[in-house]
Amino acid sequence: MPVPRRDLEQTRKQILAWLPSKLRAATGIEVSELTGPGATGFSSDTLMFDLRYEEDGRPQHHALVLRTEPAAVGVFPEYDIDLQYRVMHALGNAGIPMPRLLWKETDRAVIGSPFYVMERIEGRIPPDSPPYHGQGWMTEISTAERASIWWSGLEVLARIHALDWKALDVLPAPKPGTTPLGEQLAFYRRFLGWAAQGGSYPASEAGLAWLERNRPSGVEPTSLCWGDSRLGNMIFREGKCVAVLDWEMVTLGNPAEDVAWWLFFDEHHSTGCGLPRLAGLPGREESVARYEQWAGRRLVHLDYYDVFAAFRFSVIMIRVASLLGDTGILPADSDFGSNNICTRLLMEKLERAGG
Repeated sequence: MPVPRRDLEQTRKQILAWLPSKLRAATGIEVSELTGPGATGFSSDTLMFDLRYEEDGRPQHHALVLRTEPAAVGVFPEYDIDLQYRVMHALGNAGIPMPRLLWKETDRAVIGSPFYVMERIEGRIPPDSPPYHGQGWMTEISTAERASIWWSGLEVLARIHALDWKALDVLPAPKPGTTPLGEQLAFYRRFLGWAAQGGSYPASEAGLAWLERNRPSGVEPTSLCWGDSRLGNMIFREGKCVAVLDWEMVTLGNPAEDVAWWLFFDEHHSTGCGLPRLAGLPGREESVARYEQWAGRRLVHLDYYDVFAAFRFSVIMIRVASLLGDTGILPADSDFGSNNICTRLLMEKLERAGG
């Protein structure tokens, strides 16, 4: 749900002035017009441009992407562009398909916020709006290619979870006396209070209460979790995942958290929207079984993380609704923050769980 905020021409000029410090041997540096998803969005800004210059008398051309904090308001209480860069760098070195990272800039004076620049990967991304089950290129390909896309994405997710998070050294271990889940529940409790701004959101509040009452006991498996694991954050080419994007929600946790989010988003984009699932996309049981085969271990507490996925997205939607109201896209009396596809799915899951 993008809204134009950043002055794209000013940003282009700022990037053009900054690049000579990174391309010391280059001459004739040119930066094309910046483009993005309807300018920029409520989450991290993603801007695309073409870079041209000469080096040692040879013309160079690179298709690039600039990723930065939101220019003004944002969905999340805080953003850590440096963490996203370090995670992508570490995972790329570990063999996970990532865009090639070029530069990171932490000085806010350059364009007003920290950012990094990476190569632009050719391929296609299953759309969120309209959802890929209803319109777009996913509806036009063969069932075999759809299955290949699903399995390729899920297999990459299993590979991420198989990595040694301690060796990656990008996220600190949980504080003494707590767990990854405990820290996440505390974060989303704060997030809910911040997003709600004193308002009442029954579905989200019921979800949090259920999650706190039903926390799994004992020690859970811990992996680096992507946090926003879904088809819409992957680039595909010829049925294969060639890049994993968007690491704003990266965390430590039970791998079931990522698998549940993967399944929930597909549910949201299909039956949640009143759409039949596309033929060729594997179902829940088959997907879980294949993931467990790749991972070499069973997923534990998946039903719990199903509720956690719906709850987390419901909190995000509260914030999105608030931002849409602030920009005039939604009327002041809209109940979208408390009554949307996500909250309805959350209440259904709570009812099935005896919530």
